[in-house]
Parts: sequence; C-alpha cells; structure tokens
Amino acid sequence: MKSLQTVCAVAVGVLVATLGAAATPPNDAQIAAIVVTANQVDINAGKLAESKASAPDVKAFAHRMVVDHGSVNKSAKALVTKLHVTPESNATSESLKSGGEQNVAKLKELSGAAFDRAYIDHEVTYHQAVLDAMDSTLIPSAQNAELKALLVKVRPAFVDHLQHAKDLQGSLAKAGG
Repeated sequence: MKSLQTVCAVAVGVLVATLGAAATPPNDAQIAAIVVTANQVDINAGKLAESKASAPDVKAFAHRMVVDHGSVNKSAKALVTKLHVTPESNATSESLKSGGEQNVAKLKELSGAAFDRAYIDHEVTYHQAVLDAMDSTLIPSAQNAELKALLVKVRPAFVDHLQHAKDLQGSLAKAGG
C-alpha cells in the first residue's frame, strides 16, 4: 500500500515539477496533449475500478470518472480538430501517461478494501494536482480563447470530482475500509 502511495506522490510530483520547471510555458498543442492525457489516465484507472472496486460508492465514482473524463476528452478532441491543432506530446504529457500506467499496474495488484482505498487516495491526489496545474499553468498559458474557455468550463467538474473523492476517502476511513 505504501508503494502505491509513493507511486502516486511521485507521479503527481512529476506533473507539478515538469510544469513548474519548464523554461517556457506550454503552447496550445502541448496543452491539448496534457489535457487529453490527463483525462485518459483517469479514464483508464476508472475502468479498472469499475470492475475491481468492492464498495458500491467507489464503483459509482469510478463510473462517473469514466463518463465525465470521456466527455471532456471528446470536447477537447473536437476543439483541436476544429482549430486544426495536433496535440503535441511533451514531457508533462509523457510523465502523466507513465504515472497513470504505474498507478494502474499497482492497483491491479490490490483487491477489496485495499483497492478501494488506494484508488480513492490516488483520485484525491491526482485531481488536486491537475487542478493546481490548470490554475498555475494550463489556463494562464492557453493562447487560443476557445481552448482557454474549455479549460475554464471543465474546471468546476474537477473541483467537484476532488470533493467527491475526499468525501469517499473519509467514508472509507470511517468504515475501516
């Protein structure tokens, strides 16, 4: 369990450090890649949790992550197509992808209440890191008005996801699960 928390912390730390250490802010094509990757990471973890979670509330949360983040990706992909922007892989999008793969691999080793706790703990950490990145780097760096508007529009959903995950985290702790 501690190793999964370490993986989560490292992945989130890489996201924040990569964005913070960049000599120049990401361009719109890089932001698009970061947004799509960040959503896909949560979709992948959510799909796993839909099948492995033991608590009904955790399964429901996972389903919501798959649906909501899938919808954001659909909107983001439609926008980049409309704007003729090709998402550009970058250090941040690659670190997100790698961290997401490591998270899913660690989660696959768990079951029952341990899985539920690890999944929700990661969701809390991940959503906070994504919100921090949106506020400090992605929204301020977006040059295209429509891209910036999409980021601003979806931000409240990330806030809601974070609060929902924190609520579940508290419930799981109280239940000893």
